Amino acid sequence: MTDQEGPVLPGEHTTTTTEQGRFCTARCTCGWRGPARRARSQARKDAQNHTGG
Repeated sequence: MTDQEGPVLPGEHTTTTTEQGRFCTARCTCGWRGPARRARSQARKDAQNHTGG
């Protein structure tokens, strides 16, 4: 599952969520990685907090 919108611009933070077994992790194009979460909604919230959205 990927939560991305449009093309990635230089310096822009674009986040995705990936699933690994029972856990979901948010990641960003800047190299940031959120903690593994059991709830997808919480991983999405981590990504939203990272991008300030």
